Amino acid sequence: MDQHVNRVPFPVDDREWSMEELDNVPPFLWVPQGGNDLTLVDVTGVHLLQVRYCVCPTSQQFHMQLLESGLLSATIDQPNKAFSFSVLNDFIRDNLECGTSASNYYNKLRKILSNIFPHLVPDRYRELLRVSRQWRLLKLLKWAGFGHQQDSQKPGSLVLFCPMCPQPGINVYPDATNDLLNWKYNWALIMDGNFKVEHLYDRQTDRQVWLVHGLGFMVSRSPYHKYLVATNHSLEWSACNNHRAVNQANSSRMWLEATGIGAMACAHHGCFVPHSVVDFQKGER
Repeated sequence: MDQHVNRVPFPVDDREWSMEELDNVPPFLWVPQGGNDLTLVDVTGVHLLQVRYCVCPTSQQFHMQLLESGLLSATIDQPNKAFSFSVLNDFIRDNLECGTSASNYYNKLRKILSNIFPHLVPDRYRELLRVSRQWRLLKLLKWAGFGHQQDSQKPGSLVLFCPMCPQPGINVYPDATNDLLNWKYNWALIMDGNFKVEHLYDRQTDRQVWLVHGLGFMVSRSPYHKYLVATNHSLEWSACNNHRAVNQANSSRMWLEATGIGAMACAHHGCFVPHSVVDFQKGER
């Protein structure tokens, strides 16, 4: 045993070591060294990289250089945190198919890097929430064909309507509605509401940024609220004491921003009409 202990292949020189206060060392698995450190979040974990950007006169901004490399920066001016396209697509798939929350997904990335000390991996959970929403918007713009267009988006232009309902210029000829039998090109729509979908008031409303404002199935907030203020709403009360559905729907719930939703959909196939879903503030109002 002594012979094996004495045969050290690489003898350690004590002069290479120096005392260091623990307070001066960040609580990470590694100690950042140098200037341009980039925290990269990927499907393989969370990594710290040394990045050297192009500073030529014709070079693009730093966040655009990262974008061309398949990385979406969490900041614009001085990017020091970025997410790969693969990890953003993987998170959206897990969130859609498995119901995985952003917190659970990021904890999984932490354990991929270090299953023993996941708490020492840098916390980029809040950045994941923000960047994943931006990534969804970029994907919607791409799928809707707005990548190379200068025109602004119209209300409901980022979602699709029923593929079976006749839409001139999309699935029928543009002049099809000029036919004498144009009744066959009419839409059959229904309207209904759901009073179980409730939404609480946000504590920090002034910090909210609406990325898809009126571009999806929900209507634009400002015109809709102006319409509610300018419209008189008559209350409907039930004459039957045992039938409380109508009376409870009109009851006031001050802690809720929305007491339900109302939508318009295709009667034959159940597809929602773009820019037609509204919030209920009180009953069917």
